[in-house]
Amino acid sequence: MHLDREHCVRAVQSKDARFDGWFFTAVLTTRIYCRPSCPVVPPKPGNMTFYPSAAACQQAGFRACKRCRPDTSPGSPEWNQRADLVARAMRLIADGVVDREGVPGLATRLGYSPRQVERQLLAELGAGPLALARAQRAQTARLLVETTALPMAEIAFAAGFSSIRTFNDTVREVFALSPTELRDRRPKSARLAPGTLTLRLPFRAPLNPDNLFGHLAATAVPGVEEWRDGAYRRTLRLPYGHGIAALTPKPDHIACRLTLSDLRDLPVAISRCRRLLDLDADPVAVDGQLRSDPVLAPLVDKAPGRRVPRTVDEAEFAVRAVLGQQVSTAAARTHAARLVTAHGTPVDDPEGGLTHLFPSPAALAEVPPESLAMPRTRRTTFTTLVAQLADGTLHLGVESDWAEARARLLSLPGFGPWTVDVIAMRALGDPDAFLPTDLGIRRAAQELGLPGTPAALTARAAAWRPWRAYAVQYLWATDSHPINFLPV
Repeated sequence: MHLDREHCVRAVQSKDARFDGWFFTAVLTTRIYCRPSCPVVPPKPGNMTFYPSAAACQQAGFRACKRCRPDTSPGSPEWNQRADLVARAMRLIADGVVDREGVPGLATRLGYSPRQVERQLLAELGAGPLALARAQRAQTARLLVETTALPMAEIAFAAGFSSIRTFNDTVREVFALSPTELRDRRPKSARLAPGTLTLRLPFRAPLNPDNLFGHLAATAVPGVEEWRDGAYRRTLRLPYGHGIAALTPKPDHIACRLTLSDLRDLPVAISRCRRLLDLDADPVAVDGQLRSDPVLAPLVDKAPGRRVPRTVDEAEFAVRAVLGQQVSTAAARTHAARLVTAHGTPVDDPEGGLTHLFPSPAALAEVPPESLAMPRTRRTTFTTLVAQLADGTLHLGVESDWAEARARLLSLPGFGPWTVDVIAMRALGDPDAFLPTDLGIRRAAQELGLPGTPAALTARAAAWRPWRAYAVQYLWATDSHPINFLPV
C-alpha cells in the first residue's frame, strides 16, 4: 500500500481511518510521522513520504505525532492474513521474541538464518527485527509511563530496555518528550495500583462484538474464563509469569484491563488480547469480498464487521478442540473444567472467579489416561496430542507455517478435517479456514439455499476466498443452535 503514492495521498487528505496501520505518513518539513487519519491539516503532497511501519519512520529520523499517536494504530492486517516469512516474523516480534531471545532466536523459530530474516524484513518493512522490536519497546514504555505510577527505572527494564540511558534516549527520540514530560501530560485519574494497567485497544471499524464476546462467553471454561460485569475475563500464561485480562467492548475501542505478575509481559499480553479478538482485521476488505455473493450480502449488511474469535494460547485451543469432539458445548466445558481443577496452576483473582491457568501440555502429558472420562479412541487422540505438544514434536504458535501445521495435525490419530480446520481458524489464525462439515454451517446452508454437500459447498465457497473463516462467522449467525463441536 505505501508504495502507491497516489492512493496514500488520497487516504491522508480524506483522513481515512481504514488505512491506519497499513502505512505511516512522514512529513519532510516537520520531521513528524502520523497515521493517515491524523486530525491536523494535511501537509502538502510534496512534503509527504510514506513508510510501511512506525519503526521505519523512526529509523529515518521522524518523531511520532503527539496529536494522533501513530504508534497506537491497529496493527497491519497483512501479518494475520499471511503465512510467509515476513508475516510469521512480525507475529513473533509482537509476541516479544526478539526481546527475550534476540534475532538469532527469532531466526531459529522461523527456520531461516538471521541474515535472511533481516533482509526480508528490510525489503518489505524498511526496518530490521531490532528496529521493529525497539519501536515496540518505545510503545510499551509509553503505556507504562502513562498508565502506572512506577518509577522510571522499573519502567525501563519492564519495557525491555537494557539501561535507563537507552530508555531515556529512545523515548526522547521517538516522542520528542522526556519520560517525565510524558507522565506530566497524562490525566491524573490514570494512576493505578502496581501491576494493573488500563488501556484502549484500537480496531478498524466496523466491529460487531456479538459473535466475538458471545462465542467466548458461551465456551468459557470455568476457572480460566468468565463473563462478569460486561467484560470477558480470562487468565493468561505468559513468558515471565501470569496475568488476568478483562476485555470490554466499547463503540470505538476495546477497554482492556491487565493485571500482570511481571510487567515485562505487557507487550505479549497486549498482542495476545488483540489476536484473541482479531482486532487487526480489515473488515472493509473482508465484508466487501463476501458481499459479492448475493446469498451472503444480506447477512453482511445486517451485522457488518464480524471477527473470528481466536485464542491466547494455541496449544490450549488444540486440547480444547479435542475435548469438544462429538459432544455439546456444555460437555466440552465440563471436561475442560475438570482438567483445570486437577492439573491447572492456581492463581489469585480478588476481583472475580478466575482460579487457574489452563494446564500446560507438559502437565497434561502426565495425566493418567484411565482418569479421562471419554471414549477410548478420543482418549488416544488426547494423549497423543498432548505428548507431541509437550516434547516439541508438534508446535503450534504464531510462527507456525499453516500448511505444515495442518499436515502434522492430520497425521495424528482422531484428527479429521473439521478438527484441523477449526484449529487452523481459531488457533493458527488462517483467515481462509473453512468448515463445510460443521453442523451449524450445514443448517445455515440449508436455510439459505446453499449447496448441501460439503464438496459442493466448498466449491461455492471458492468465491469467498481468502476470507472463508469470516464467512463461517456470518453463516453461524443465521443458526440459533447452541455451539456444538460434532464432527472430527
